[in-house]
Amino acid sequence: MAPMEKVNIVMKKYTNRYHWTSFVAATLLSTMSLAAMAQTTHPLEGHIWDTRSNSFFSEDAAYNAAASSRYVLLGEKHDSTFHHQLQLQALQALQQRHQGKVPLTLAMEQFDSEYQSALSAAVKAGVKDAEQLADAGMLNRQGWQWPMYKSLITFAATHDWSFIAANLSRKDARSIAMGTMTPDLPKADTSQIAALENEIVQGHCGQRPAPAQLAAIVTAQRARDARMATAIEASAGPVVLITGSGHVRRDLAVPRYMKNNASTLTIAYVEINDGQYSPQDYDTTGFDLVWFTPRTKREDPCAMPIGGVVSGAAVTSTPETSSSIPSPKKEKQ
Repeated sequence: MAPMEKVNIVMKKYTNRYHWTSFVAATLLSTMSLAAMAQTTHPLEGHIWDTRSNSFFSEDAAYNAAASSRYVLLGEKHDSTFHHQLQLQALQALQQRHQGKVPLTLAMEQFDSEYQSALSAAVKAGVKDAEQLADAGMLNRQGWQWPMYKSLITFAATHDWSFIAANLSRKDARSIAMGTMTPDLPKADTSQIAALENEIVQGHCGQRPAPAQLAAIVTAQRARDARMATAIEASAGPVVLITGSGHVRRDLAVPRYMKNNASTLTIAYVEINDGQYSPQDYDTTGFDLVWFTPRTKREDPCAMPIGGVVSGAAVTSTPETSSSIPSPKKEKQ
């Protein structure tokens, strides 16, 4: 055999061995990467925690509980597509379980009560188009990041649900927050006031408004909760309320102002956090069921200068807060 042929044979064996070694190495790295990805999946994602029994709840059990409740309060992060998808699934599950035997109603914080008549007239006229219903109810598309709620409205309208404009009118909320209007509210205890004040301060990125301003903002929040409670209790049949998660707390918010709390189910969609792998790591106070979801990527709302009552700027309503009170960076959601 010629010397050059020997060299070629040796090189071929070396090359084949090299490719095989590379293949094995790549396979191992791929397997390790998949294992690492599996390990990074948050253990709470997609799970439902029942705060009453301190145990996990199945999705089917959650929807059955909702179907047997007179009032179902679904608390969201307003900008989370994950939460809106789950809310739509809840509406679908209720529709399937009730099968048209009882009239169903969708109440929404996104509609202000002053436009109830126009919204009801559109529904009575047979309007099914979500855009037209949003127009009738004067839904603030920018503030509520439309078309985020379009699928919910479309489903409810298509299946002949009634609609409730549940929120306090923006005009009244602003007047209360500015201290120029005093709503008729039941007396609040000190613990409720302290908790609501803490929410407002956190919503202002840790900066505390002046005492009189803070008290007025808390009163406005209470007035919104009371208005939503009154609105849903006026419903003729089972009703689902779409609102920020802070508004569904039994100890502080809408349920506290309801006369018939026994037939109410509160579900909060809660975003998971790295390093918090147990339900006990989260504040679940006031919720019946906590449904853990992925986090929505968003900019830090406290990275920008704060306007509104803290800085003395004018009262505003921002897309981030969709609030009718002086502009905190974060709101009850």
